[in-house]
Amino acid sequence: MIRAILVDDEQLALRHLETQLLKTGRVEVVGKFSNATDVLKEMKNLDFDVAFLDIEMPGLSGLDLADLIIDWNSDVFIVFATAYREYAVQAFELDSIDYLLKPIMLERLEKTTARIQDQLQIRNSEKEKVPMRIESLTIDCFKEFNVLHNGTPVKWKTVKVKELFAYFFMHLNHSIQRDMLIETLWPDVDYQRAKIQLHTAMSYLRKLLDELGHSNAITFSSGSYTLKLEGFESDIHQFEAISKNEHVITSDNLGLIEKVIQQYDGDYMEDSDYEWATTKAQEIRQKLLNLLQMLVDYFDRQQNVHQKQKYLQQLVALNPYSEHATQQLMQHYVAIGNRGEAVRVYHEIKSILIEDLGILPDQSTTQLYDSILQG
Repeated sequence: MIRAILVDDEQLALRHLETQLLKTGRVEVVGKFSNATDVLKEMKNLDFDVAFLDIEMPGLSGLDLADLIIDWNSDVFIVFATAYREYAVQAFELDSIDYLLKPIMLERLEKTTARIQDQLQIRNSEKEKVPMRIESLTIDCFKEFNVLHNGTPVKWKTVKVKELFAYFFMHLNHSIQRDMLIETLWPDVDYQRAKIQLHTAMSYLRKLLDELGHSNAITFSSGSYTLKLEGFESDIHQFEAISKNEHVITSDNLGLIEKVIQQYDGDYMEDSDYEWATTKAQEIRQKLLNLLQMLVDYFDRQQNVHQKQKYLQQLVALNPYSEHATQQLMQHYVAIGNRGEAVRVYHEIKSILIEDLGILPDQSTTQLYDSILQG
């Protein structure tokens, strides 16, 4: 028998659903509730396979309650019930095995309960198999946000599911309030509709992570979601670890620092065009500039002219408005006897500043240029 709980704030609808379920001969109703609060109090004391949830309820909706039930026990099947036809397809796309449109007919319930019964049989047989091994994810954030599973690009159900995962990954191991997710990822969508779209995208994302061997990676508690991952590699995590821990360059950490800088082939999620990633991208770029300056200073001390020039050029290319970096490069060219290149660098920054900002170079830069011309 399928063990079920029923949740609906309308007593008549609750009794009708129970009567229809008992007629199928497949279901034992182990709990009936008129609000989500009572469900949360009692569900840990109940053994049930499926929850039949009304979507529109005062206080905590059926959608929110489904999140909490799944977070508590991801094996519980969810069946949504709704009197609103516009929610029907969307409800089906959530973490649910089916949806029911009110008034609920016996013939429709027969199909639902048969589907649940089949899924329970499949699940019981799968429990005897060897558990899925968590396999490696490679998550690249520089330039374009990409996720690879064992070297193969992950296929996303929708672009919004990919963006949702990207946002979670940026806040890895930190809780994100649900309304913050809605406001950030669906800023121009009506709140109730955005809430449905969030739950739909969340359902697809959870299922995808489950297929990749990362079951229960996303949890929901106190109105907030949290992503926790194991078994992954990421260019941004390697970069941030280096920029955080390495304050002095030595021969021991030089190779590692140069390696993470080589991985930087574009700003953080630059081509993904996520507006919410802009602040993070600026922070990462500044950390890169700091590392490049450290490398310039290191190779200057080592009197390695070639490597110093290489990283000075990168520093100026990534920060073309920096007159300090420009002056360093000009002085470097003078030191190696290449005054022509020093002059070219000056005219380049002058052109950029006039075109982009409508200003002339700083007086100190101009004075350095004049001194170079005078020899």
